[in-house]
Amino acid sequence: MSNSAPIGIFDSGIGGLSVLRHVRTLLPHEALLYFADSGFAPYGEKPESVIVERALAIAAFLLRFNIKAMVVACNTATAAAIAALRERYPDLQVVGVEPGLKPAAALTRSGVVGVLATAGTLASDKFQKLQQQISAATGVTFIAQACNGLADQIEKGELQSRDTAALVQRYVAPLLAQKADTLVLGCTHYPFVEPLIASATAATGTPVQLVDTGAPVARQLERLLSQHGLLHTNAPSQGALSAYTTGSRTTLATAFRVLLDLNPPVDEVAGQMD
Repeated sequence: MSNSAPIGIFDSGIGGLSVLRHVRTLLPHEALLYFADSGFAPYGEKPESVIVERALAIAAFLLRFNIKAMVVACNTATAAAIAALRERYPDLQVVGVEPGLKPAAALTRSGVVGVLATAGTLASDKFQKLQQQISAATGVTFIAQACNGLADQIEKGELQSRDTAALVQRYVAPLLAQKADTLVLGCTHYPFVEPLIASATAATGTPVQLVDTGAPVARQLERLLSQHGLLHTNAPSQGALSAYTTGSRTTLATAFRVLLDLNPPVDEVAGQMD
């Protein structure tokens, strides 16, 4: 496989852009293909078997472009489908998004960590095992908070609205009341409302640390590409960027512009995913 082949990145919608920005910063010469499955979102409340089927279909679409690696930039899809993706495509470098429980356990001083995530992520066997494993090893208490509707608000572009702020307050307040001093952003959408989360924690008067896993994902991708001789390091300029969505082309293009100050070509591909 050529080291100039592109990297595929997919999410249920715009949340994966929080991962893409780290990948683009760390690996500026790599060509990136972003896939937003907005027409099928949200993932968080769908059965695991449905998410697996969907992830495999998206991988098959991205492989039409001869991608050399794929980033599952969605916590719910990682928890549900990454094992199936690796089994189906054993020669493809596949990187998932892990909830930042381990770094959060290292940061907390109170010994209590809140985990903001979708119901699907929190209910998955993968998350449950990881939580139990790290809790047993560190003695840290993890408090899981399902944030129903929050990713939907972000997907609609309501990053500062009163309704979104109310949701954030509803989900963060119980964690702070139980002495959590570290919060894991367990959905790739949530970094885009960090200001609202910071505002919700400010009233406590105690510094609260937020853990976003986008940067570690980018570093893991870099390690895998380097290990397999697939890094594209000699390109003279910024790698190409293009995007595909099963939702609205205009909505995704707006998200790129507003959130990342980027203007890649965006195509709608809903009919190709049936």
